[in-house]
Amino acid sequence: MTIERVGTAMQTQYMLTQLASAGVNLNTSQQQVSSGKVASDYAGYGDKTAALEAARSAAARAEAYKASTQKALDQADLQDTQLSTLSDLANQLRQAVTTAVADNDAGQLMSKVQGIFEQAVQVLNSKDANGNYLFGGDNNSTPPFTVSTLAGLSALPSAAAAFVNGSIPSSVNVADGQNVTVGVLASGAGAQLMQVIKDVSDFNLGASGPFGSGLTGAQSTFLSGEIQTATTAAQSVNAVMATNGETYNRLKDAVSHQDTLSTLYQGFTSDIEDVDMAQAVTNLNQNQTALQAALKVTSELNQISLLNYLK
Repeated sequence: MTIERVGTAMQTQYMLTQLASAGVNLNTSQQQVSSGKVASDYAGYGDKTAALEAARSAAARAEAYKASTQKALDQADLQDTQLSTLSDLANQLRQAVTTAVADNDAGQLMSKVQGIFEQAVQVLNSKDANGNYLFGGDNNSTPPFTVSTLAGLSALPSAAAAFVNGSIPSSVNVADGQNVTVGVLASGAGAQLMQVIKDVSDFNLGASGPFGSGLTGAQSTFLSGEIQTATTAAQSVNAVMATNGETYNRLKDAVSHQDTLSTLYQGFTSDIEDVDMAQAVTNLNQNQTALQAALKVTSELNQISLLNYLK
């Protein structure tokens, strides 16, 4: 007589299904623990996929704005340093003219003007970290101020003729639809200062010059008028520097805001795609146990026969 197995084909099929399910669950748990992510494809996120991609896109956009704004912030900081130097030079020129009139002595005036001019040229033709002319605007590959000597400046019809910078200052997008003008043009910062320098140099080279240890009536009258002109030039540079300072603060606030948005969106993304590692390890252990149990039951099911129950 043959002793048949008690386990049926239906029972075996059921256990095989459970075995496959346990294997899938274990594989999912292993991937989650090793990667730290809920899933490796969109299917694993289900109806959260759209929200996840929107958060990723928003975080990337915030980071891009942050990077470009930080670059603009560095430019504004460098401009502040150069404009501060130019402001000091404008004040030195005003003081030199004032002192010459007060002392009735312009013997050292032109040497001071010469030094101020040379330093101002260096400022106006300064470059950024990339080698572009800082005050060149949309023409930043060419020195924005073209003359290097007082004689060359005097040969021009006006100081404005020495400036060849572009007409469009650089700008940056700090958010969707929000554009901030960052760049400063050399002509906007230094035209009035250079015109005062040219006027003094032209007078010195003219019929009523040169200036000496004692001032003639014409020289005293001219220099007295230049005190106010030099003061206005200094005020002009200070106004440009103040505007640049306001831009710097605005950019700094924008970077802070962009950093906050990036952190927020990255956190939202993490909430969707990152696993709770403690829970993932627990699930891994449970799924390993479940698979082992399914394997054991399936194996034993195929071995059971009536002999197991005969006394």
